[in-house]
Amino acid sequence: MSKLPYGRQTVDEDDVRAVVEVLRGDRLTQGPAVERFEAGLTLATGARHAVAVANGTVALHLACVAAGMGPGDEGITTPITFAASANCIAYCGAAPRFVDVEHGSWNVDPDLLEAAITARTKVLVPVHFAGLPCDMRAVRDVAERHGLTVIADACHALGATYQGLPIGAGNLAHMTCLSFHPVKHITTAEGGAVLTDDEATARALRRLRHHGIASPGGGQPAFHQEMQVLGVNGRLSDVHSALGSSQLTKLGAFVARRRQIAARYREAFATVPGLRMQAEPPDRRSSYHLFVIWLDPALHDRRRVYEELHARDILVQVHYVPVHLHAYYRSRFGTGPGQHPIAEEYYAGALSLPMYPALSDEDVERVIMELREILATDR
Repeated sequence: MSKLPYGRQTVDEDDVRAVVEVLRGDRLTQGPAVERFEAGLTLATGARHAVAVANGTVALHLACVAAGMGPGDEGITTPITFAASANCIAYCGAAPRFVDVEHGSWNVDPDLLEAAITARTKVLVPVHFAGLPCDMRAVRDVAERHGLTVIADACHALGATYQGLPIGAGNLAHMTCLSFHPVKHITTAEGGAVLTDDEATARALRRLRHHGIASPGGGQPAFHQEMQVLGVNGRLSDVHSALGSSQLTKLGAFVARRRQIAARYREAFATVPGLRMQAEPPDRRSSYHLFVIWLDPALHDRRRVYEELHARDILVQVHYVPVHLHAYYRSRFGTGPGQHPIAEEYYAGALSLPMYPALSDEDVERVIMELREILATDR
């Protein structure tokens, strides 16, 4: 039988034609396809500005730079995320700090944020884990009381909604970061973007992604381009952008299929002893980048389940090792076991099932049948 990965891209002939058209054109980078893709992102999300960049990590990094992060500062994020959500703070010479997650949503617990803020805190980086939006009004309220910048890591959450608004719309975050890696909702192969409603922030991000180089104006000739700040080569090419624009036309269908698969999983596993699924509050709609189940270690051996499923060509994954338990963070920032107990409890039982639009109904039933059969032998 075919292997079923936990995630993968869905690319069709329209996508191929869009890329080939750019390859046959005059501009492979810094051309019109980038602006078209950015315009499409603003329409899809409701944000006023979209700045396309090389990947989601670059998006997070440049957002922190645009927020003025530097040595001596601190930023707060969640331990249940990919390392980039904290690394973006460290890249600026600042110190990442972590706040534990909620028991049901596995998103950062906004009730714990206030106690973690110090005089050095400059940014909050909430993560919409697995596609489920955080309680952004609660996060923003904390940020406003302390004068902090909110950088929402929405790399899992394109197409999700919070209180009826698409992620990226409104003023709940000062900047919202996206990823277009192949396992995400749309792909540009590699790519990312920062969304913002603030024009000055958008200008700063565009300069930062181009080495910090811009024209100073003031009567200087057009060829006079100078480096005004220390930026990076964080540009997204026209080739990638063409793929992204084509993929955006299918975003609604992709998210709808993910939600359909999630509904079937929820129905199938609702009564399985020792198995929990991510809570989805009524004011939020997840876009299901991941479908994570949690297996109670008292009833199920997560490692055995993982290995048994892989042996049956169902390539489940674990998302994630809590960032505060990574070797670098333990040695550099003094983090370690016991600091965030709910995150560590989550990690002990987490397992991500196959979740991508090209999964057929038969594939989904196969995952359900095999997992239920394996779990039955644990009891």
